[in-house]
Amino acid sequence: MQSVGIYEAKTRFSALIELVEAGEEVRITRHGKEVVRMLPVRRRPVITDEQIARELEQIQALQRTIQAPAATVSVVELRHTGRSRA
Repeated sequence: MQSVGIYEAKTRFSALIELVEAGEEVRITRHGKEVVRMLPVRRRPVITDEQIARELEQIQALQRTIQAPAATVSVVELRHTGRSRA
């Protein structure tokens, strides 16, 4: 990470852009306080295809463990499940 004042940033702007393109973070300050942070643009996706496939597989495994109510249970019985009969 490199920190430069506004005047220096103005005079070295192209060089600072090259640093950012190379992956460096550049902070521009005014009177010692940070006012701008230049970061490289991510060129790759945040999540890879392998990570997506792994997550989908975990979701499908979870779905297989969830059991739906038996087809013999009526809607009325499901509605009254857990209700107190006072």
